Amino acid sequence: MGVYEQLLGILSNNWEKEISIKRNEFLVNEGEVETNLYFVTKGSLRVFINNEIEEHTIRFGYSNSIITALDSFITGKPTTFFIQAIKKCELKVISKKTYYQLINSKEEYKDVWSKMLENFVYQQIEREIDLITFSPLKRFERLIKRSPQVFQEIPQKYIASYLRMTPETLSRILKSLD
Repeated sequence: MGVYEQLLGILSNNWEKEISIKRNEFLVNEGEVETNLYFVTKGSLRVFINNEIEEHTIRFGYSNSIITALDSFITGKPTTFFIQAIKKCELKVISKKTYYQLINSKEEYKDVWSKMLENFVYQQIEREIDLITFSPLKRFERLIKRSPQVFQEIPQKYIASYLRMTPETLSRILKSLD
Protein backbone atom coordinates (compact mmCIF):
# COMPACT_ATOMS: atom_id res chain seq x y z
CA MET A 1 0.00 0.00 0.00
CA GLY A 2 1.34 3.40 -0.98
CA VAL A 3 1.72 6.35 1.36
CA TYR A 4 -1.29 8.12 -0.17
CA GLU A 5 -3.53 5.11 0.47
CA GLN A 6 -2.17 4.90 4.03
CA LEU A 7 -3.10 8.54 4.64
CA LEU A 8 -6.58 7.98 3.25
CA GLY A 9 -6.94 4.98 5.54
CA ILE A 10 -6.01 7.09 8.55
CA LEU A 11 -8.51 9.75 7.55
CA SER A 12 -11.32 7.44 6.40
CA ASN A 13 -13.55 7.76 9.48
CA ASN A 14 -12.35 11.16 10.61
CA TRP A 15 -13.77 13.56 8.03
CA GLU A 16 -15.78 16.20 9.89
CA LYS A 17 -18.24 17.23 7.18
CA GLU A 18 -19.06 17.13 3.49
CA ILE A 19 -19.53 20.16 1.26
CA SER A 20 -20.50 20.84 -2.35
CA ILE A 21 -19.18 23.62 -4.52
CA LYS A 22 -20.49 24.64 -7.91
CA ARG A 23 -18.54 24.85 -11.15
CA ASN A 24 -16.31 27.97 -11.17
CA GLU A 25 -16.86 28.56 -7.43
CA PHE A 26 -13.77 29.19 -5.33
CA LEU A 27 -12.90 26.84 -2.50
CA VAL A 28 -9.96 29.06 -1.47
CA ASN A 29 -9.04 32.61 -2.46
CA GLU A 30 -5.65 34.25 -2.45
CA GLY A 31 -5.04 35.98 0.87
CA GLU A 32 -7.11 33.56 2.95
CA VAL A 33 -5.66 31.39 5.69
CA GLU A 34 -6.36 27.74 4.85
CA THR A 35 -7.56 25.79 7.87
CA ASN A 36 -8.91 22.67 6.15
CA LEU A 37 -7.78 19.64 4.21
CA TYR A 38 -10.19 18.34 1.54
CA PHE A 39 -10.79 14.98 -0.09
CA VAL A 40 -12.41 15.18 -3.52
CA THR A 41 -15.12 12.54 -3.85
CA LYS A 42 -16.54 13.96 -7.08
CA GLY A 43 -15.56 16.69 -9.54
CA SER A 44 -12.34 18.50 -10.29
CA LEU A 45 -10.52 21.62 -9.14
CA ARG A 46 -7.48 23.64 -10.09
CA VAL A 47 -4.92 25.40 -7.95
CA PHE A 48 -3.58 28.54 -9.58
CA ILE A 49 -1.88 31.86 -9.06
CA ASN A 50 -2.67 35.10 -10.84
CA ASN A 51 0.22 37.41 -11.66
CA GLU A 52 -1.90 40.31 -13.02
CA ILE A 53 -1.12 39.30 -16.62
CA GLU A 54 -2.32 35.70 -16.60
CA GLU A 55 -3.25 32.77 -14.45
CA HIS A 56 -0.78 29.94 -13.92
CA THR A 57 -2.24 26.55 -13.05
CA ILE A 58 -0.05 24.82 -10.48
CA ARG A 59 -1.96 21.67 -9.59
CA PHE A 60 -5.22 19.78 -10.04
CA GLY A 61 -7.51 17.92 -7.71
CA TYR A 62 -9.99 15.31 -8.91
CA SER A 63 -11.85 12.29 -7.60
CA ASN A 64 -9.94 10.44 -4.89
CA SER A 65 -7.37 13.16 -4.33
CA ILE A 66 -6.54 15.42 -1.40
CA ILE A 67 -6.32 19.14 -1.96
CA THR A 68 -5.58 22.24 0.10
CA ALA A 69 -3.63 25.48 -0.15
CA LEU A 70 -0.62 23.72 1.33
CA ASP A 71 1.46 26.87 1.79
CA SER A 72 -1.14 28.30 4.15
CA PHE A 73 -2.19 24.98 5.69
CA ILE A 74 1.38 24.36 6.86
CA THR A 75 2.38 27.90 7.85
CA GLY A 76 -0.90 29.42 9.05
CA LYS A 77 -0.17 32.44 6.83
CA PRO A 78 -2.38 33.74 3.99
CA THR A 79 -2.13 31.69 0.81
CA THR A 80 -0.88 32.95 -2.53
CA PHE A 81 -3.14 30.47 -4.35
CA PHE A 82 -6.69 30.21 -5.55
CA ILE A 83 -8.51 26.87 -5.63
CA GLN A 84 -11.45 26.85 -8.04
CA ALA A 85 -13.91 24.15 -9.04
CA ILE A 86 -13.64 23.19 -12.70
CA LYS A 87 -16.67 20.91 -12.34
CA LYS A 88 -19.22 20.66 -9.54
CA CYS A 89 -17.42 19.09 -6.57
CA GLU A 90 -18.29 17.02 -3.57
CA LEU A 91 -15.63 17.27 -0.87
CA LYS A 92 -14.99 15.75 2.53
CA VAL A 93 -13.44 18.19 5.01
CA ILE A 94 -11.19 17.86 8.04
CA SER A 95 -9.94 20.88 9.97
CA LYS A 96 -6.24 21.44 10.44
CA LYS A 97 -6.67 21.18 14.21
CA THR A 98 -8.40 17.79 14.01
CA TYR A 99 -6.02 16.61 11.30
CA TYR A 100 -2.92 17.38 13.37
CA GLN A 101 -4.45 15.87 16.50
CA LEU A 102 -5.02 12.69 14.52
CA ILE A 103 -1.61 12.66 12.81
CA ASN A 104 0.16 13.33 16.11
CA SER A 105 -1.73 10.58 17.94
CA LYS A 106 0.55 7.80 16.67
CA GLU A 107 4.16 7.72 15.51
CA GLU A 108 3.19 5.70 12.42
CA TYR A 109 0.71 8.44 11.43
CA LYS A 110 3.45 11.07 11.74
CA ASP A 111 5.64 8.93 9.48
CA VAL A 112 2.88 8.69 6.88
CA TRP A 113 2.39 12.49 6.89
CA SER A 114 6.15 13.01 6.61
CA LYS A 115 6.37 10.61 3.65
CA MET A 116 3.38 12.31 2.04
CA LEU A 117 5.11 15.70 2.28
CA GLU A 118 8.32 14.18 0.91
CA ASN A 119 6.39 12.81 -2.07
CA PHE A 120 4.82 16.20 -2.64
CA VAL A 121 8.20 17.95 -2.58
CA TYR A 122 9.58 15.39 -5.01
CA GLN A 123 6.63 15.92 -7.38
CA GLN A 124 7.21 19.67 -7.26
CA ILE A 125 10.91 19.19 -8.07
CA GLU A 126 9.99 16.97 -11.02
CA ARG A 127 7.55 19.60 -12.26
CA GLU A 128 10.13 22.38 -11.98
CA ILE A 129 12.63 20.31 -13.94
CA ASP A 130 9.98 19.62 -16.59
CA LEU A 131 9.20 23.32 -16.97
CA ILE A 132 12.78 24.56 -17.26
CA THR A 133 14.35 21.66 -19.13
CA PHE A 134 11.93 20.01 -21.52
CA SER A 135 10.17 20.96 -24.73
CA PRO A 136 6.37 21.29 -24.75
CA LEU A 137 6.07 17.81 -26.30
CA LYS A 138 8.28 16.23 -23.65
CA ARG A 139 6.36 18.02 -20.84
CA PHE A 140 3.14 16.64 -22.33
CA GLU A 141 4.57 13.11 -22.53
CA ARG A 142 5.80 13.23 -18.95
CA LEU A 143 2.43 14.47 -17.69
CA ILE A 144 0.49 11.78 -19.52
CA LYS A 145 2.85 9.15 -18.11
CA ARG A 146 2.55 10.47 -14.52
CA SER A 147 -1.14 11.43 -14.53
CA PRO A 148 -3.10 10.03 -17.48
CA GLN A 149 -6.40 10.69 -15.69
CA VAL A 150 -5.83 14.45 -15.97
CA PHE A 151 -6.85 14.25 -19.64
CA GLN A 152 -10.21 12.73 -18.71
CA GLU A 153 -10.92 15.15 -15.87
CA ILE A 154 -9.50 18.54 -16.84
CA PRO A 155 -10.29 20.85 -19.80
CA GLN A 156 -7.42 21.37 -22.22
CA LYS A 157 -7.06 25.11 -21.52
CA TYR A 158 -6.12 24.34 -17.90
CA ILE A 159 -3.80 21.50 -18.91
CA ALA A 160 -2.07 23.91 -21.30
CA SER A 161 -1.66 26.44 -18.48
CA TYR A 162 -0.27 23.74 -16.21
CA LEU A 163 2.23 22.73 -18.92
CA ARG A 164 3.14 26.39 -19.58
CA MET A 165 2.09 26.32 -23.19
CA THR A 166 -0.68 27.90 -25.22
CA PRO A 167 -3.88 25.95 -25.81
CA GLU A 168 -2.97 25.97 -29.50
CA THR A 169 0.37 24.26 -28.83
CA LEU A 170 -1.36 21.59 -26.76
CA SER A 171 -3.95 21.12 -29.51
CA ARG A 172 -1.18 20.65 -32.10
CA ILE A 173 0.53 18.08 -29.86
CA LEU A 174 -2.73 16.17 -29.42
CA LYS A 175 -3.45 16.23 -33.16
CA SER A 176 0.05 14.97 -33.96
CA LEU A 177 -0.66 11.90 -31.81
CA ASP A 178 -3.79 10.88 -33.76
